[in-house]
Amino acid sequence: MADKGRKQHRSQHGKKVRVDLRRNKQVRTRQQNLTDELLNDQESAADVNHSERVTGRGDLSRRRTLVGISSQGNQLLRVVDEDGLRRGRVTSFIGLHIMVRDDADQKEFACSVRGVLKSMARDARNVVVTGDRVLFRQEGDASQGVIERVEPRHGLLSRGSQGREHILVANIDQVLIVGTAADPDFKPQLIDRFLVTAERLNIEPIICINKIDLVDPATLLQHVRNYGRIGYNVVLTCAMDGRGIDQLRHLLKNRQTAVSGQSGVGKSSLLNCVDKELGLQTADVGDWTRKGTHTTRRARLVPLTFGGWVCDTPGIRQFELWDISLEEVDGYYVEFRPFISCCRFQDCTHTHEAGCGVKEAVSQQLISTARYNSYLRLREDDVWVWKNPARGHAKQV
Repeated sequence: MADKGRKQHRSQHGKKVRVDLRRNKQVRTRQQNLTDELLNDQESAADVNHSERVTGRGDLSRRRTLVGISSQGNQLLRVVDEDGLRRGRVTSFIGLHIMVRDDADQKEFACSVRGVLKSMARDARNVVVTGDRVLFRQEGDASQGVIERVEPRHGLLSRGSQGREHILVANIDQVLIVGTAADPDFKPQLIDRFLVTAERLNIEPIICINKIDLVDPATLLQHVRNYGRIGYNVVLTCAMDGRGIDQLRHLLKNRQTAVSGQSGVGKSSLLNCVDKELGLQTADVGDWTRKGTHTTRRARLVPLTFGGWVCDTPGIRQFELWDISLEEVDGYYVEFRPFISCCRFQDCTHTHEAGCGVKEAVSQQLISTARYNSYLRLREDDVWVWKNPARGHAKQV
C-alpha cells in the first residue's frame, strides 16, 4: 500500500530529471554565497524550494536535478498548481520583458520567465517564443507577471542560425510566404526553401507574390503554374490598389498564420490592407541597394478583427534549413514523390545517375525545370554536417 501511495504521489507531482546548469559563458565556477543569494531573491528561492537542487562539482560537471517535471513527446513540462494562474499567449518581446495576452480579458502583461524554465530548455534562445501558450502568475504591478509554464508546442516555424535552431513562431496552422514581383526581385529559390521547411514541419504553406503593379502580370503566370499545379495556394496581391486582398483575407480568416519572407516585400503593408485596424509600421525599399529594410524588428503576434491571428515576422535575406539531411530533401519537393520509387538506384540523388525517375519526369515536363533546378541549386549551395548522428539530425554550416 505504501508503494502504491508513493507511485500516485509521483504521478501527481511529476518526475525527476537531470539537466545541465547554465553557466552563462563563465570561465570559472561562481564563488558567491548561494544562501545569501536565495535570501535576497524571492524568485530564485521559490524555484529552489519547490523544484530543484543544485550540486556544484566544477564548471564541467555542474548539474541540476529538477523535481516535478512531466514530459509530452520530446518536450519537458513543469508541473504547477494552476490555482491563481492565468492562461495566455506570448505576443512579442519588448526589451527584457515578454508580452503575454491574457485569454480571459485580452489584457497584456509584461512577464519575466521563472528561472527553472531556462534550465529545462534545450536552447536558451528558445525558452519562450512568440506564439507560445503559457501559464503565468500576476505579480506586483497590475500589468506584471511571471511565466510559470510553457505549454506543449505544435506548428513550429524555425530556421538554422549560427549552428542552432531559431524558432520564429510557435502554434501556427499555416505560413504565408511573401515574395515580390519586383523591388526587390522575385526569388523562387528562397520561396522553395520555405516550402521545404513547411513540408518538413507539416505546416500548410501559402505563396503570395506582392507588388504586381510593378510588372506585367503575364510575366508571373509561369510561377503561378509551377506552384499551383503541385497543389500550393498562390495569391497575387498589390497593397497599392487592393488586388488580391479579398482572397488573402479569406485565406487568413480564423487561422493562425506566420507571415514571412525577405526584407522589403511588403508584409506589414499587406497586413494593414487585410485588416485596417492593425496599424503596423512600414517603410520603403532602399533606393541604392534595392533591398528591404528591417521595419519589423521582432516577431509580433496580433489578432485579426475578422477572426484568427497573424504573426508578422522580421524580414530575412537568407533562410537556412534546419533538421533536414541532404538525403531527404527530395522527399520535401512534393512533385518528386511519385517518381522517386522509379529510380534505378535506391540512394539516387537525382543529379547524374542513369535510370533516374525524377530526371525522366523532368524531361517529360511532368516536373517543372525551374523547380528541378531549384533542387539542384539547394544541393550545390548547402554543405551539410551531422548535428546528432544518433538521431540523424543535420544542420547547415
